[in-house]
Amino acid sequence: MRAAVLKAYNEDLEIREVPHPDCPADGVVLKVLACGVCRSDWHGWVGEHPKVMPGQIGGHEYCGEVVEAGPASRWQVGDRLVAPFILSCGSCPQCQMGAQNTCLDQRVPGFTEPGAFAEYVAVPRDHNLARLPETMSPDLAAGLGCRVTTAWHALTGRAALRGGEWLAVHGTGGIGLSAALLGKALGAHVVVVDVVQEKLDHALSLGIDAGVNPDHGPVAEQIRDLTGGGAHVSVEALGIEATVNGSIECLRPLGRHVQVGMPVGHTAQMQVNMSAVYLGNIALFGTRGMPAWRYPSLLGLIEAGAVDISPLIARRIGLSDTGTELAAFNGPTPPGVAVITDFTR
Repeated sequence: MRAAVLKAYNEDLEIREVPHPDCPADGVVLKVLACGVCRSDWHGWVGEHPKVMPGQIGGHEYCGEVVEAGPASRWQVGDRLVAPFILSCGSCPQCQMGAQNTCLDQRVPGFTEPGAFAEYVAVPRDHNLARLPETMSPDLAAGLGCRVTTAWHALTGRAALRGGEWLAVHGTGGIGLSAALLGKALGAHVVVVDVVQEKLDHALSLGIDAGVNPDHGPVAEQIRDLTGGGAHVSVEALGIEATVNGSIECLRPLGRHVQVGMPVGHTAQMQVNMSAVYLGNIALFGTRGMPAWRYPSLLGLIEAGAVDISPLIARRIGLSDTGTELAAFNGPTPPGVAVITDFTR
């Protein structure tokens, strides 16, 4: 099968013929119908993710059709499925309490094992998989696997965003734009922050209430002016020091900061304004992924038409274009995200 393989850090992925994956006893082999290209993949591509080494097949935002099912699988050939990027064991204390995204023995295709930048992917522990709604296209479903699910859990499972509150979102890439759209669906007022004016304009065209450009003045001051005292909830969607502090400082007293952006490599440790946390009685939440059992709440919202996630998908690309999309994360990116939909070129 064809796969896009990490040959060396910061170099274009190499399209290779690699062996077809073996089917796990407790899982399936999927023919990949679509796979998103995510900033998390970029962290591995540049060598900052500790588990990604040359030879890896990336890709963790995928959906596909079952072509082979193991003897312990509950799925059948022909089923169309979508996966969270964290495959939990289902039996550790974290899984038993419903927090499968913090599983003590998690497996993560694209990072700890071969991912979905390929024609086929093996998925063990397929109790994590969910059936793809008939009304949802594969390219849209692929975007759910990391960015939308993570944003949904950040807002509802961690920060408990309520209708009528102000939500600030720092960074309007895939996760940031997802959080903004979902925040509106939950009845919040939403302000987004980005250094790329085109991305702010794109968000405003989708019904987001306000946009803030750091070039026009201190972010926290602009948000406090817009919201009448500060945001109730603020999502940091980049994982860098400037936006982490901007997120904390823009909150009103008793506000909730959610760390969604991945701080890894050179950003793993940073200077944080803990005085603002202390004086404002600010709550800090970390979040990564979403427990698989929460898929119905998100899919139901989308199927009911309460939120339109389709503007998230900006580019449909071929497998050989994956490296170019990863390299684009080295600088400011255009609005929307890229999804691999053609694995033959």
